[in-house]
Amino acid sequence: MIVVNLDVMLAKRKMTAGELSARIGITQANLSILRSGKAKAIRFSTLEAICRELECQPADILEYKD
Repeated sequence: MIVVNLDVMLAKRKMTAGELSARIGITQANLSILRSGKAKAIRFSTLEAICRELECQPADILEYKD
């Protein structure tokens, strides 16, 4: 199971989801789907943009749990 820790990173960076979605150019609805863990896939370009804006690594956002 893949767990999305995007809310944790947003809190650490003191950034709102709305601010992040505006910075990376995706809708708040699509970011919400990703944050909730309901997304079936994520584009590498989107993941790269998130990591760039939050100054983190993909492993800070995505975690595998058995």
